[in-house]
Amino acid sequence: MTIEPILATLDQLEKLHISLLRIANEKTSRIKKNDISGLDQLLKDEQAHLAAILQTDKAREQAVVSLFTEQGRPVPLNPSISDVLDITEEPDHTRLKEAKDRLLHAIHELKWQNDLNQKLTYQSLQFVNLSLDMVRPRTESVNYSKKEIQGNAVTKDLASFDSQA
Repeated sequence: MTIEPILATLDQLEKLHISLLRIANEKTSRIKKNDISGLDQLLKDEQAHLAAILQTDKAREQAVVSLFTEQGRPVPLNPSISDVLDITEEPDHTRLKEAKDRLLHAIHELKWQNDLNQKLTYQSLQFVNLSLDMVRPRTESVNYSKKEIQGNAVTKDLASFDSQA
């Protein structure tokens, strides 16, 4: 077996991650515009992409397992592209490494964009909470204060029992 099925799944994973990156970029603009309905639709699209990525990654894992079994090598517990790189020789090694590097680059860009979206969402939430705190009336404390429990100092000096009466 050649590494062609593995390269095909890596290329598919790269395309899916780049598409997910486009969604993440669009999410950034929707967050900035405060477009909640558009953001909701993007989240649904993102879920579909994640499901496709999981399915493609399983296909990649199966292709790696097939390669190992056909070569009579022990199959690693969690077969990865690094495992395949260890057993391949030129020119397949170079092609596989380039595909892996492209995928990792797309993943790192996606991670950076998602971190930005998370920070923007957190700032928006802070702004909403600040606005609500400014509008919302302050509630009086329902607990007793120390002064109310101990009473006034003036009343302590007065006797509660009048012996001359």
